Amino acid sequence: MSNAIQKLLEGKIDFEGQKLVERIARDTLVAATLVSFIAGFALQSLRVTFGLFALFVVLLSIVVIPPWPMYNRHPVKWLPAKGTKAQ
Repeated sequence: MSNAIQKLLEGKIDFEGQKLVERIARDTLVAATLVSFIAGFALQSLRVTFGLFALFVVLLSIVVIPPWPMYNRHPVKWLPAKGTKAQ
């Protein structure tokens, strides 16, 4: 149990995962802005606009901030270390 929690909190994601997170965040924020604006305009309420947008931001944060395993599907393969010479 402790090992699983530690692995989740390490925060390792690969480059492809970073691109995926960026795309998800960008697309979701654009959609959230449009939906929030239209709902707020239709109801003539800034409270609805900002409340709905805040809800989208909280949900987006739950999706993109933790280092979910889906963001580490293409781990970087490092070259083996060469032997070092003592001087």
